Amino acid sequence: MKIAFLVDQFPSVAETFVLNQIMGLLDLGHDVHVFANGSVKNVKIHDQYRKSNLLTKTHYYGIPENKVRRVLKAIALIIKYSPKNYGVVARSLNVYRYGKQSLSLTLLFMSISLLERGQFDVIHAQFGTLGLFAVPLKQILSSDCRIVTSIRGYDVTVFLKKHPGAYDCLFRGGDLFLPVCEFLKERLIHEGCEKKKIEVHYSGIDCSKFEYRQRQRVPGEPIQVLTIARLIEKKGVAIAIEAVSRLLSTREKIEYTVVGDGILRQSLQQLIQDRGIEGQVRLVGSKTHEEVKMFLEKSHVLIAPSLTSESGDQEGIPNVIKEAMASGLPVISTVHSGIPELVSDGVSGLLVPERDAASLADALLYLIRHPEICKEMGQAGTRQVGQKFDTNSLNKKLEELYMGIVRET
Repeated sequence: MKIAFLVDQFPSVAETFVLNQIMGLLDLGHDVHVFANGSVKNVKIHDQYRKSNLLTKTHYYGIPENKVRRVLKAIALIIKYSPKNYGVVARSLNVYRYGKQSLSLTLLFMSISLLERGQFDVIHAQFGTLGLFAVPLKQILSSDCRIVTSIRGYDVTVFLKKHPGAYDCLFRGGDLFLPVCEFLKERLIHEGCEKKKIEVHYSGIDCSKFEYRQRQRVPGEPIQVLTIARLIEKKGVAIAIEAVSRLLSTREKIEYTVVGDGILRQSLQQLIQDRGIEGQVRLVGSKTHEEVKMFLEKSHVLIAPSLTSESGDQEGIPNVIKEAMASGLPVISTVHSGIPELVSDGVSGLLVPERDAASLADALLYLIRHPEICKEMGQAGTRQVGQKFDTNSLNKKLEELYMGIVRET
């Protein structure tokens, strides 16, 4: 099959789940092309991207931000493509039908980019907000391709809260919707998507790249606690810092490392300074996937304190929790969105209420005092991830889902 992936930016170190799907489908023999608004600047990219020939299959729309330049470039595209593809050009400029998507010239740039690569069997939008472009693209290109849309959290929480009914056309024109957890499936149904079009499809990890390792602390050694997250509100890092600060004030030996970057970095650093815990808590910034694995190997516990932001933004199931569990780390997380579908409370980790620093501190103290439980939870977590979240199995399932809807054509 020939498959087009629509993403915002690519490659992105924060979206390993997208690369895992792409690489898996390429390994299964499919012709996968990636279409993106642009590449990520000043961010370390995936090693897999460098080692594969994916660069030749990654296409950028090249839409200038400057409006004058955008119009001039659009005129050049119209002159170039109208003689042989007048219908495509004309339909992409149909403001009456497509409104701002057309008026901004976005559909023109996107349509030309896909047109240059021929017909596709499947257009897979990696977020619901990108699915809004997939249905018009199918119409503009007069294609009989199938439209698949992954739903990952923000796209059915914050976005639909701001834009009620925005997905009505997508629900009608889309062929398959892939929420990454049962929680988001229920949200889709509530918003009006037909249940028969929905299939929960977890984001996977390559379990073969994470080796289970039993953690053992030398008596008196600080417990190595890790969080890997973008530094944004819904990741709850401030709550984790508060929890660790509580335990440090009781003379517990903890070294807490936060991997990731984001808009809250400065305020989080200030919080650390205000609590006087700079020596035990550090923000180390964004790291490559290989570097993240090294942090996992050196740690004893992962904290993933996800919460519902003030805007209503929610997670699906953070991939970092899967990676930690695959490597044998016990996890402390929250009763949030699809996380309880991954972390079995008291079995593979501990779950606490959102925004509850006291409960988070109690959970961490429990694991500090009961290292034998950490071993049992690590083993249980590794088994669970291998059974339900291995990317190789999930990519084969995705291939089957594609084939199922393509056969319906």
